[in-house]
This record gives sequence, C-alpha cells and structure tokens, in this order.
Amino acid sequence: MNSGLMVLHGNHSEALRDVLVSWMAAHPLSPLENEVILVQSNGINQWLKLALARDVAEGGCGIAAALDIKLPARFFWQVYRAVLGKEQVPESSPFDRPLLTWRLIRLLPELLAEPVFAPLARFLKDDGDMRKLHQLSQRLADLFDQYQVYRADWLEDWGNGLDVLRTSRTGSEPLPENLLWQPQLWRALLADVPENERNTSRAALHQRFLQHAQTLPEDQRPAGLPARLVVFGISSLPQQSLEVLAVLGRWTHIFMCVHNPCEHDWSDIIADKDLLRAERKRQLRKPGMPQVIAEDELHQHAHPLLAAWGKQGRDYIGLLNEYDNHESYASQLAPVIPRIDLFTSNGTDTLLHQLQEDILQLRPLAETIDEWPPADVQHDDSLRFYITHSAQREVEVLHDRLLAALAADPTLKARDIIVMVPDINGYAPHIQAVFGLTERSDPRYIPFTVADQGPRQNNSLLGALESLLELPQSRFAVSDLLDLLDVPSVRQRFGIEEEQLPLLHRWIRAANVRWGLHAEQRQSLELPLSPEQNSWFFGLQRMLLGYAVGSGEAWENIEPLDEIGGLDAALIGPLSHLLNCLDDTWRQLREPAAPQVWGERLRTILSQYFAEDDGEDGFILVRLHGELETWLEACESVDLQAELPLSVVRDHWLAQFDQSGLTQPFFGGAVTFATLMPMRAIPFRHVYLLGMNDGDYPRNRVPMDFDLMGRDYRPGDRSRREDDRYLFLEALLSARERLHISWVGRSIHDNTERPPSVLVAQLRDHLAAGWKAENGEDLLHALTVEHRLQPFNRDYFSQESSLFSYAHEWRAGLEAGAASVAAQPLQPVEQEGALTLRQLSDFLSDPVRSFFRQRLNIYFELEDPGSEDQEPFDINALENWRLQDELIRAQKWALEAGVSRQDVLRQQLERIERRGELAPGEFAAVLSEDLAEPMDTLFASYQQVLDNWPQPLANEALEDDTGGVMFSDWLSELRANAAGDRARVVLESIGIMTKERSYRFDRLLPYWVAHIAGHLDGKPMHTVIVSKNGTAELPPLDIEQARNLWETLIETWKAGQLRPLPLAVKTGFIWLKKEGTEHSAPDSDVWFAARDNYENHDPANMKFGERDSNAYLARAWPDFAALWSDGEFARLADTLLAPLRNHLARSKKGAKE
Repeated sequence: MNSGLMVLHGNHSEALRDVLVSWMAAHPLSPLENEVILVQSNGINQWLKLALARDVAEGGCGIAAALDIKLPARFFWQVYRAVLGKEQVPESSPFDRPLLTWRLIRLLPELLAEPVFAPLARFLKDDGDMRKLHQLSQRLADLFDQYQVYRADWLEDWGNGLDVLRTSRTGSEPLPENLLWQPQLWRALLADVPENERNTSRAALHQRFLQHAQTLPEDQRPAGLPARLVVFGISSLPQQSLEVLAVLGRWTHIFMCVHNPCEHDWSDIIADKDLLRAERKRQLRKPGMPQVIAEDELHQHAHPLLAAWGKQGRDYIGLLNEYDNHESYASQLAPVIPRIDLFTSNGTDTLLHQLQEDILQLRPLAETIDEWPPADVQHDDSLRFYITHSAQREVEVLHDRLLAALAADPTLKARDIIVMVPDINGYAPHIQAVFGLTERSDPRYIPFTVADQGPRQNNSLLGALESLLELPQSRFAVSDLLDLLDVPSVRQRFGIEEEQLPLLHRWIRAANVRWGLHAEQRQSLELPLSPEQNSWFFGLQRMLLGYAVGSGEAWENIEPLDEIGGLDAALIGPLSHLLNCLDDTWRQLREPAAPQVWGERLRTILSQYFAEDDGEDGFILVRLHGELETWLEACESVDLQAELPLSVVRDHWLAQFDQSGLTQPFFGGAVTFATLMPMRAIPFRHVYLLGMNDGDYPRNRVPMDFDLMGRDYRPGDRSRREDDRYLFLEALLSARERLHISWVGRSIHDNTERPPSVLVAQLRDHLAAGWKAENGEDLLHALTVEHRLQPFNRDYFSQESSLFSYAHEWRAGLEAGAASVAAQPLQPVEQEGALTLRQLSDFLSDPVRSFFRQRLNIYFELEDPGSEDQEPFDINALENWRLQDELIRAQKWALEAGVSRQDVLRQQLERIERRGELAPGEFAAVLSEDLAEPMDTLFASYQQVLDNWPQPLANEALEDDTGGVMFSDWLSELRANAAGDRARVVLESIGIMTKERSYRFDRLLPYWVAHIAGHLDGKPMHTVIVSKNGTAELPPLDIEQARNLWETLIETWKAGQLRPLPLAVKTGFIWLKKEGTEHSAPDSDVWFAARDNYENHDPANMKFGERDSNAYLARAWPDFAALWSDGEFARLADTLLAPLRNHLARSKKGAKE
C-alpha cells in the first residue's frame, strides 16, 4: 500500500471540488509544472476549470491556467512510455483500435480459407462493396481493444498458443469450437506485427510495466511523470487502470475524488459480491447491519434503488478499496482536509431531498416508511413526472415549466438548469423549433446551448462534403445542387453570390432541369434507357445556346433558353464550372483505389469545392486534412495496399467527426441541453430528464454474439445498460432542488398509454411504497402531470385547469373576444394602380381567393419542392392548359400569317418536347397526341366563327371611374361582321361544356366580366367563346343594364376587399339551378344539393367538393352552414351569378356541338 494514492469520498461533487481547489491553492506546484487532471467527460473538465477560475474570495484560485486535462487511456499510455522508456513503447500501439481495423481489413480476406474461420467466411459472403468486411473489422478491433484492457490474461494465453478462457469462478475452460477463430486471429495479428512491436499491446505492456516499476527506486520519479495527479468525476475504471495508479503512487501524489452515493459500506447489497476480493473496506457497516447477510434478507438492509442501479459504482468503489490505505494519509491531509469522507446531508425539507437522504443513509424501505411524514405535494414540486404525446410536446412543456421556474425564483439563473435526453441529435430539431424561434427581445426568450452535438450534425460544409461523396449513388436532383450552393464556402470557391441564387434557380426551373448529371450518370444507377433530357448538362446546353442565339432556332436538337442575356449571363460560367467539376468527381469516385490514390482524390475534392477562411469552415477543412493524413499513415503502417471502395473510405473519414472530445463546449452560461453521458455527475439546481421512454432508456445496445466477456463477468467491466442505470442514479443525486422527468406516455395516434423507462417505473414504485400524500390522495397521481396532445388545448388557458402555457398566441384563437375582433372588416383599400380586367375576373371567379391574394397578399398554394426533382411523367391540369394555350397562340399566328397551321402545330410540339416539358421517350409522343387532339375540332369551329366575323379590329382602351375605383385596361380579340357589328372572339383551351352539354358557368365568368366592360363606351358587343368541346355566345346587353351590372360588380369588389365574401361560385350556380332563395329552409332539397356540392369530397368516386378543392374557401368557410352567413350567400349568388345564367338562358344562339 502506498500513501501516494489518496482517495476522497463524498456524495456531493461540489464538496469534493472545493476541497481539491483548496488543496491546490495551499500546495501550489512549481511555476513551470502543469496540474494534470484525469476526467472522462467535457462537462467535468469545464466545470473544474470554472471552479478554479473563480475569485479567491469565492473559493477559487483566481485563474485556471497550466492545466493539463486528459482522458485516462491516453494518460496511462504516457505513463507506460515514461516508466519503460520511449524506445520500448511507441507513441501509438500497433494494437490500437484504429490501426487494428485496417490491419484486419488486409488480413481477414487472406485468413478466410482456413477452416477455423468458417463462421467469418459465412458472414462475409456476397460482400461486393467491402462494407461487411469494414464493419466486421471495426467490431473485432473494438473487441480486441476491450480484451487488452479487461481480459489481458486471455490474450496472454492465446499468444502462448492456449485456446482457453480463464474465468473468475471456474478457472480455465477450453473454448467452444465455433469460437476458436478468436485466439487464432489474435495470433495472426501478433505474427503480422513486426517482431520488435509484438509486445506493445496494452495487455503485454501492462505486465512489463508492473514488473519494471518494482525495480525502480521510490525516491527517483521517472521523467515525464507528473508530481501530482488528480482523478475527478470518474465513476468506473478497469482494474488494469487502478493497478497503474497504485504503482504511479510510488512517485506521484494522486488525489482520487470519488462520487460515492452512500455513506455506509454497501458492497454486500448487490449480486456478484463474491468477486470483490477486497479485504479492506473504506466505509463502515451501517450500525445495526449484520456482518453476514443472507441472500433472502438483502432487501431488509439495502436501499432498493441503490441495489437496482448502483452495480457499476459498487464495483468501482470495491476495486478501489483494494488499493486504498486511508489510514496512512488521513493525518497527512488533516491540516487542509480535516475529513477524507465528505458526506453531507441533503436536507429533509422536500421529497427529493428525503429520497437522496435515504440513499446516503442506506435506508431500506421499511425505515423509509417509518422515517418520513406524508408529502406535501401541493407546495413541494421537487419531484415531478410529465406525460406527453411526442418529443415536440415534451420540449414545449419544458419551455413553459422553465419560464414558470425562472419567474418564481429570481435567484435561479439559466446556467443552474440542465436538460438531459438519451440522444441529443433526436431532440435538437425540437429544441431549435421551441427555444430557438423565440426572439431575444421576447420576454419568453431563454438562453440555451446544445452540447454533445458533433459538427457532422450541424456544420453545412460537412453536409456538403457528404453529399459530394455520395455522388455515385445520388440522383443529384435540383434540390441537391441548391443545397450545395447554400454553403458559403462552396459559393465562394465558384464565385457565386448569395443574391444570385434566386436568378440561378429561375434559370434551372426554366431549363427544365430535374435530376442526374447526364445520361451516363443516370444509366450508372441501373436505369439503362435514361435519356439526357431533364439532366443538368441538358439544362446547361440550353442555357449556353440561349446565350448564343437568344430565341433563335434549335441546334443539334437543343432548344435554346432565351432567358439568358445581359450582364446576368456571366453567372453561366460558374455554373458550368461547377457541373464540370461534379462530372469529374463522379467519374473518379466510382472507381475503387488504393489508400494513397484516395488521399489524392479527397484532397482534390477539398481544394476544388471549398474555399478556406479563418472561421469555423476553415477549422473544419484543417481537421479534414488532418484526419485524412492520420488515416493514410495508419494504412501505410499496416501495409494496406488493397483497393478500397468509396463506401469504406467515406464512412471512416466522416465518422471521425461523430466522436466527442474534451474540447467540445458544455457550459455556456445558459440552459444546457445534453446527452445522458456517463461520468457527468455535475450538480445543478434543476435537472430535467426528457425522453425517458421504455426501450429508449436504458439505451439498447445489442451485444456482439462473439463477445466472450459477457460469459465471464468481472468487477469493473463496462456495460452500456449498467452505465445508464448508474447514470440515472447520478442524475437523481445531482439535482439540488428539482428533478423533473418526462416521457412520451401517450400515443400520438390513438392516445393509448405507453410505459416509461423501467428505471422511471422503479423510481415511481419506490415512491409509492415509501411515501403517502398529505391529503390522502394517490401520491403518484399527485406527482404526475398529463399534458394534452396540442399546445392550443383550452385547458392551458382555463382558470379551472392546473395546466398553463406562456404561448399566448394560441389563446387568441380560443377567446370569444378575439374572434369578434377578427371578424371586423379591414379599412377600405388604398388603390396603388388602376383595376384591371384580370383582377375583376379573378374576383368574380373566386371572391374569397381574391380577398386573400389581392388584399392580404396571402397564397395558400405551396410549391412542392420535390416536384423539381422529378421529370414530368404526366401533365397536370394547369400545365395542360398552359401548353395548349401556347399551341393555340402559335396556330392563331399561323392563320393570320397564312402558313400551314398543321406544320406550326407540329413544330411547336417538337419545341415543347425539346424544352423537356414532356416525359422522355415514347411518353412524349403520347402526351403530344393528347395536347394536339382537340386542335382540329377547335380550329374548325374557330374558322366558322371567323367566317361570321371576318374583319379584325384594333384593341380598344377601356377606362372608368365608377364608385371612386379607377379601372383601366385593353379589350383585345375584337372583330366585326359585314353589318358592322362588333364582337370579341376568344379561343379557350379548356372545355366550357359539361358531358350533358350544358354550360360550365364558372368557366364563363371571366368572359362575362370582359363582356360587361365592352359596353362601357355605350356600344353593344357580342362575345363568342370557342372551346374544345363547344361554343358559347353572349349576345349584346342593354347599355343601361350593362352599366348597372358594372356598378354592382365594382361595389361588390370593394366589399370583397374588406372581408372574405361568403360565395363559392360552383355551389352558387347549383343553388341557382335548384331555384334557391335566401328564404330556402335548411332541410330543403336546394340546401342539401348545395351542401353536398360544397362539402362532399370523395375523389375515388369522382366527387370533388368545392371546399376541399379550394384552400381559401376551406380557411374562410369551413362548412356550408358557415358559408350561408344568414342568407348572404344566396343574395350574392343572385347579384353576381344569376345575371350570366339568365342572359345565356334568354339567348337563342348557344351553339352546342
């Protein structure tokens, strides 16, 4: 035993920290020596630094400098080098996990032919891309790395040719036949390493270290070892590491600050106690506890939660006791540290403190029941459970709880709060959506930081690099390139400004680019008949030709894009450069290559696509180059010359950015969001645990079936599930005032109950068994708050409910007063320009849509960004109308110019196809036929009408000032007949007749507006609408009637700009057809017909309700009862729609073909 190793136990990390700081202040090292501190997490690292940096008056040293804070594994390797000599121990071992991985990738294919490796050969069958080999090599390297630390005796036996397992209880056992490949593989690895390095595995070095250290005098500290070492906040170390510390204590003062949850000896309360061979025990038995406890009596002397969750800490403390000679150093520390067991009471004022006190005092359940009075749940909120329906609701509820806590206690600061979740990457988007969207000026803003997120999750440069490295498997759609150009470093490299992106996007859309670099790249994705059309190089050729010839003729079957011109055309250069670089990159990445070739390729990608700067992106680029060099050195050291596919290289390179280190920020003076990580028992006033769902925590990690450590448990072994259990205990103990736990306890789909984590269930069971509520109600029910599915539920804004919310935006929609305010009309519209026929037509065709668009500038139609990534296999109704309208205009020009209409139609269809508007291949012919199909009938009818109105007239200007509304527009398509009568002849590409040969009145409304406007100058006018399924003629109106209709239309338009009018035109015409009036009863046939037309939406049965087909109507009038508006619907239908219907009914000239 050696007094150089000094162990301080305590149940409060801050007490251990303060004692440590006071010792360091009282016994400073010499000026040029660094204080060496071993920690296992970045949180403890920064917490200690902040404590040291505090003012001396506050218990700190005033500065945190000359600190060398390290991870244990790296430090112990440096100890081996210092004691054994640098010439005996390399800087890194050839048996380190990264080097083992690449050595195994080279060795395994050579070994698979041997019969003993048959299990591995079966697994690696059909591994064309080497992904299985890479994953297996990683797993095996990880396994042998663990063996070196936890099972050095096995590797020693295997290296000596013995295929046995030494076990803790039964001695050596022969290995099963199907696992004999493990010792054989270890021997192959040893044989592959140069002879002078074979004894440099951790297992071998450790034995040499222990033997050599005994030969060194205690009064001569080997060079490179620190004078003082602090081990802080580590709750588990393997026995190998403790042996190193025990030997190191011969020359170095070692302070081990151990977080011990219990003041008494608790080594007997958990299974496997027979494996703890420590004869020395630091803590004494609790008074009254027998020396020997029978298995069936354990529960009478143990705290249930400590027994269930404390195995990892128990093992660590038990192992530590073997090396802890506390009698030898207690007196030495006494002047500065009077007590080496720093156990302090948590207090007994709250339920949380009582629970922590029970664990500290090792109280069994029977004592707990007798000890504590009933809990005052009304005033004691130290421990609470929250049930929600989703992770998003968990974070929303948390935000409200934090606001309430900060408002209730002015001394509580954001930095006093930690929120921990099983996986921060899963919660980060929700945290950003709730905490990140509140403006700093908003009183509800809470400063926050998200720890434990690697740069790969939130760095745009790494995201861009990942998409580039996936080029061989990528469709490389429009959205992929735009995402790439969203990265400042990429834009800078190619000379593209951020404000140029909308223009570039417009060109890409106009060029009909969809996906794929070119036909060859598409074909590499096993699409053998993929043409060039709608690819990036197809679009680029259109742009370049458009710049050269403008709107000229096609060349080499390429249709020019005539939008490119002027100074903006310079933007094509960077785009062309980028696409050519992508093509080169794609061709290179497809081919496997040796590591050195990959090094050149990947360096080229970094320099080709990313501009270096002095910010975060510059740092990431430096690190990328560094990780690449490290990998190349590793491959060279293991003599790996095999050609590797992209998937293996890419996965390894990017995975380096998933690993966390001691440099990652943790404390930011704000609410800290973090992953539940081992060895992070940092005290916070408030601790919140989210995502405590069954199956999510303890986290499931399926053990490898070939991991032999699971067959032979030894104290100190690491287990992910045991880690998580002890971590939950540490979280409970680190909460100083409040511990709140939440989980998704209700299904978001059907509200069924979902269980919490088994650890939460155990905690709740213990509370229910040990405490009673003061008022006699069920304790768990009183401690549990069930939240509603939506944040806008009325319960959050009702005085009768205990639920609350600070999101006052939701309340506005629930209060009756707010609704009445919202129903008030807007102020009269201030016209910026003259009203046009288009605006009036839009209004009459859909008054509600007109209000949202023209007055509020709100558009409910959302562009589907995904549609830009798909080539056009079909044409929707809007596209069909646009293309047919284009064809009609081209053919009208042909008629006027006296050239062949059929030739012009064919040429225009070819032009549309070359532009990439139609699906490629044979689909184009089918779609072209569909577009051209109605043209012969349409133009035959059009020709007949032109024969009746042979004389074209010039466009006429229209101006009016009715009701103070300026109106100005042009009337086109005018013609005259032999008698001098005037008519407007219009070609319409969509049908205006139903299958029953009646008029589609809703489609005639725009022409009706122009027809009325044509009479404003006091002259009569005919209107003839020629469509693909019939012709309609609107005879002249009486001039006075036309003026009255116009004034009514203008006045109604003014009213429709103040509020959404209750009129749906299709339903309105049904109402008129059934002869409905404003006095029609709600149970009448006309009411049922109108409601059915408005609400009945069943596309599968070809029923398209007007409300569900129109987002504006659905927003303003959710059902027909609301649309009715006390009969205003009927009055508007009579005022606006009936004149058209009646006028056509009186007409004798409705030619129906």
